[in-house]
Order: sequence, then structure tokens, then C-alpha cells
Amino acid sequence: MTHIRLVLPILIPFATAAACLFAWRHGRLQRVLGVTGSFLLFGAAGSLLWKVRTEGIQVVQIAGWPAPFGISLVADLFSSMMIMVTGILGAAVAVYSAGSIDAGRESFGYYALYQVLLMGVCGAFLTGDIFNLYVWFEVMLMASFVLMALGGEQGQIEGALKYVTLNLMASAVFLAAVGLLYGVAGTLNMADLAAKLHRVAHPGLITVLSMLFLVAFGIKAAVFPLFFWLPASYHTPPVAVSAIFAGLLTKVGVYALIRVFTLIFVQNGGYTHTLILVISGLTMVTGVLGAIAQNEFRRILAFHSVSQIGYMILGLGLFTPLALAGSVFFVIHHSIVKSNLFLISGLANRFGGSFELKQLGGLYVTRPMLGVLFLVPALSLAGLPPLSGFFAKLLLARAGLDIGSYLIVGVLLAVSLLTLLSMTKIWAQAFWRPAPGAGSRTQARAGRAMWLPAVALAALSVAIGAAAGPVFELSRDAARQMIDPRIYIDAVLGARK
Repeated sequence: MTHIRLVLPILIPFATAAACLFAWRHGRLQRVLGVTGSFLLFGAAGSLLWKVRTEGIQVVQIAGWPAPFGISLVADLFSSMMIMVTGILGAAVAVYSAGSIDAGRESFGYYALYQVLLMGVCGAFLTGDIFNLYVWFEVMLMASFVLMALGGEQGQIEGALKYVTLNLMASAVFLAAVGLLYGVAGTLNMADLAAKLHRVAHPGLITVLSMLFLVAFGIKAAVFPLFFWLPASYHTPPVAVSAIFAGLLTKVGVYALIRVFTLIFVQNGGYTHTLILVISGLTMVTGVLGAIAQNEFRRILAFHSVSQIGYMILGLGLFTPLALAGSVFFVIHHSIVKSNLFLISGLANRFGGSFELKQLGGLYVTRPMLGVLFLVPALSLAGLPPLSGFFAKLLLARAGLDIGSYLIVGVLLAVSLLTLLSMTKIWAQAFWRPAPGAGSRTQARAGRAMWLPAVALAALSVAIGAAAGPVFELSRDAARQMIDPRIYIDAVLGARK
């Protein structure tokens, strides 16, 4: 049964993508298959998280080859929580897609590509092998590039070219680092690497390799100064694509950073993790300043994605159990909130006719429900209580204060205020002020398929804030597993190492 639980998050999207390809000429059937497969993934993710929570880290050696010689699939609490987030967002955005994606994109395989993307994300979260992490990154890159360019609009092609160019550079650096790492350690199994690297004769070489991985994963995660591709591309595809990208793709880069710098590259933490701490602060500041300068709904959200990534790696830089718990909590919170904000931007565009703030207005009067839906994730993103963002930032701030990192805590608080300022800017221009033109635009309609995911994710953000205690306990236990690599090593290799 363990084998099935670990494989299903990869197998379900794969089978769904294949089924969508067989239904190539039937748009309605593709929609049904896409939504059904996404909800099946959600169910499988919940089952896997429950298994890991109750019985500990789960491991499957594919084809029966023992680690480190074969391919390992590993689910600890952090990876299974990320699979759960993938299931939630996969289902929500699939429903939204059914109500918003045009027939042209459907006919070119939108739902099959969407499922391939989910498969790549799940594979990256579950792999226990650094080379297969590269493989799953490439699966994601191929699917995401086509999704971004699907439709062939000029803005999409420009954004897709920037996106794929920088991500291919990251892949080249990643592959080179993998080859060098294998030359040094003779293995690519992550648990085996964790057990062997501390015995390497030249620890300085390991630090150099860690910097290569930091660059490769830093581009994928969009950290300072490697983030320019994200705000140049995330506003160009359809809203559903932007939402799943914002919720999951950069999180895979963040996950990879946290995984390798808690499990593999821990020998020179005084240098590597201090550098990550500096990068986190610069990412927070540059991202939020970029957001304040924008006047287009989705570009503001894209720059905020950059800024919030700084919070996610802040706990890794501080590198204490509480700080890592804060990072895990923040990743969960932000995935849900940011995807929802992109979905809401699509509703605002549907009713207001534009993503440009200067062309929007009066949405709170004509669509008060939309105004409420915007406020919930917007205030959560800014970190106002009692929403999920408040508790995530509180954990990180407390962790920084506990070890005397007052400067980074000050940056955290200042960026939170600037985040609130930019969210207020959207509210004032798009929702509160009178509409700049005639009110005919407000007669547009959005079906339940667009409303329900936004409502569900907003309710989930409120629920995470209300149940902050249990979510914190789960995040804390995930951090405890990561802070002690021996737990992971013993689960994959057994006590023989």
C-alpha cells in the first residue's frame, strides 16, 4: 500500500494527461477529465500526508533496486505537505480553467499539458535522487513553456522566451553541478550524499558545488538577483496558468533549496546559510519595491511573488528548527494566497475589462463579493491577523529575534508594511474609487467555475489562520525531520550508514 500511495501523485496526472490526449477533439470531455484527475490527485495527496504523519517517512525503491543504486521515492512531512498543496491548487485551478480557458487553447492540449505540469511538480517533491530532480525540473520546464506560449499572442511569446531562456541557463548550471557532484561523491542519491559528503577530503570543493546549486535553484526560485524572468513573464499567459505558476513552480525551486541545504550542504553553514540569509533580505526588498512601482494587477502580484520568496528562504538562512518551521508554514500559506490573488485578478479583468489599475474602478460597488474575496488574501499576504500570513511571519520574526538577527527582522516588518501599501493601492484604484468610464463593463458574467475556486481558497486561508496551532505543529515536525539529516538517511538507507 505504501508503494501505491507514493506513486499515485505521479501516476494520476500521467494517466490523466494520456486520457486527455485521447480525447483531443472533445473539449468538454477534456475538461471533465482534467478536473476529475486533479481531484483524484488531491485525494491521493491527502492519503499520503496522513500516512507520513501517522507512520513516519515513507520510502519506495523503484523496481526493487536498493538505495543508493536504484531510484528512490521519498515522502517526509515537508514533501508530503507540498504534494498536498499541489493537490489543492491543482484541483482549484483546474475548475477555474474549465470556466475561463478558451476553446482554442483546449484544442491544442491545455489540459494534457496542465496534468504533465502537475506530474513534474509531484515528481520533484517526491524524488530522493538529485539527478531525477533535474529530470522532473525539465518535465516542468517543457510543460510550463508550452502553457505560457499556448495561444501565440505577442506578449505570451515575449514572456515565454524570457522564461525559457533563463530557466534553460539554470538547467545547464544544475546539470553541470550534478556531474561534478557525482565525480566528487560517486553517488547522486540524496541520502547517500548526505552520509558521504562530510568525509570528502576537500571541504572547500563542496562549498563551491553548493554555490552552483544555489545559482541553479536560485533561478528556479526567483531569488535576488536572479528573479528578472518572473515579473517579465507571469502576467502574460491566461490567468489560470499564472495562478498555477505562482502557486507551484517557484515553490519547487524553494523546496529544492531547502532540501539540499538542510540535507546535503550543511558542512559550511556559517558561509552558505549566512549568504542565503542576505539573499533573502535583498529578495524581500527588491520584490516589494518593484511591486509598488507597478500599475498592472498581475505585474504587482508577480513582483510580490519575488518578495515573498525572500520570506520562504529566510528560515533556511536562520537555520533553526523554529525558523525552518516558519519557512514551511510560509510556503503553504503563500502558495494558496498568491494563487487565489491571481484568480481574483482574472475575475476583476472579466468585470472591469482590463488588468490596468487606471482602467479599473468601482468593483466594490458593482461586485461587493469580489471585493471581500480580494481583501482576504491581500490582507493575509500583508500579514494582518488573524489570517494565515500573520502567523507565518510571526514564526519567522520570533526565530530571528531568538538568535539576535534584529536587522533581518526589521527588514521583514518593513517589507510587510510596504506589502500592505501596495495591496491598498490595488484596493483603492480597482475596487474603491468610481469606475473611470461607462458602467457597461460591469454587465460581464463569470460562471461558478471561476467563482468557486476563489471562494474555496479564501476560505482555506481563513481556516489556516483559525487552525494555526495544528498547522504549526505539522510545520514544526517537518522542520525537526529536516534539521536532523540522520532521520532522512536512516529512512532511505537504513541504519547501515
